[in-house]
Amino acid sequence: MLIRRARLPDDRVVDIRVDERIVEVADRLDPLDAEQAIDADAAVVLPGLHDHHLHLRAMAAALDSLVVGPPDVRTKAQLAQALKFAEPGPDGWIRAIGYHASVAGELDREQLDTLVAGAPVRIQHRSGAMWILNSAALTRVGLADHPDGRLHSADDWADALPRRVTALADITHRLAGYGVTGITDATPDLTADDVVTLSLAHKRGEIPQRLHFLAPGKRILHDDRLDVDELIGWVGDHHDGDVPVALHCVTLAQLVVALTALRSAGIHPQDRIEHAAVVPDDMIADLAEAGVTVVTQPNFVAERGEHYLRDVPTDDHPQLWRVASLLRAGIPLAASTDAPFGGMDPWSAMRAAVHRSTPGGEVLGLDERISAQEALRLFLGHPDRPSVPRTVDVGQPGDLIVLTPGADVETLASDMVATTIIGGRVS
Repeated sequence: MLIRRARLPDDRVVDIRVDERIVEVADRLDPLDAEQAIDADAAVVLPGLHDHHLHLRAMAAALDSLVVGPPDVRTKAQLAQALKFAEPGPDGWIRAIGYHASVAGELDREQLDTLVAGAPVRIQHRSGAMWILNSAALTRVGLADHPDGRLHSADDWADALPRRVTALADITHRLAGYGVTGITDATPDLTADDVVTLSLAHKRGEIPQRLHFLAPGKRILHDDRLDVDELIGWVGDHHDGDVPVALHCVTLAQLVVALTALRSAGIHPQDRIEHAAVVPDDMIADLAEAGVTVVTQPNFVAERGEHYLRDVPTDDHPQLWRVASLLRAGIPLAASTDAPFGGMDPWSAMRAAVHRSTPGGEVLGLDERISAQEALRLFLGHPDRPSVPRTVDVGQPGDLIVLTPGADVETLASDMVATTIIGGRVS
């Protein structure tokens, strides 16, 4: 493919020849025989975006799942109404996502039974780390005697759930529309068969984006199960096989245990801390010393900021979803959306990193704001080196986005993406 009259970030206007990698960049290039050519009309051309942490299967499943959390559902009455009229899927299950305790408290099987007794119901907490099942659902998965129906998503019970055929192509088409040319699936319980299935979908073109997996080294930490010695052994076993680890840390306790385990077991160059939702001042130096990459989600400030303002002590607000302070400390940093647990538009996540505005318009973490260019770079990293941005240079991956003519990159608006190119082909 030949891109004519492409404006580079340094404002030069050039022609770019693209295949699996960028082949040539020059003031003018002549088209080769049978080479597709597009005219960028002096619009900006950037490396394609890479979402460094999302969940493909869950995103596809969310297309036909009931949303039972804010902003769609905010009260117990609204929850009851939504479940009352919910239609079970072809497998007989009612699947709901996005629940938060602000709606109706800490749900359990008994409360769900009062809302839906006949059909099996599973409701996923918006964190993605927990499901709440009613009695009919617990019976289906062989846990009829479970005391409260509150189950961790990574536990073995999930193996008994029926798998739905999901519309991956719909999701990846939307991602391409945002200019996403690469994705890292962060699902922790992906089996070898799951990886093969997704890889085959990639080969068939259902997933045009470059595809990277954190499994088998991804692990969600839970505060009620933190065992430093066990985690040290788990990390060490993976490192012995040259497998990097990615540790999910959304609380201070999880971050402390994760860093302790990494220091004790030794750090692989590609190890990651996922989220780092809470980082006190006195732990920034520890993260910097460890040299581990942090992949964070500033979009949660824009999506969940009202809950943080209400539920998190004011003195702790500066610790939430840090960006600027981590960059200043030299910590390798990248960003992602965590879709479907966050919105799937990476440009929205970038704007959240710049403005730090909650849904109500308040600023959460004033000192954590960064520039638009810094926010963009957080989504330009290589899959195995998330903090190292790709560039529009010869030898770099042939994954580019052409913006609309006259678009101002500083706006970080998704609608300025005109063309997405992956591996030298328009996607």
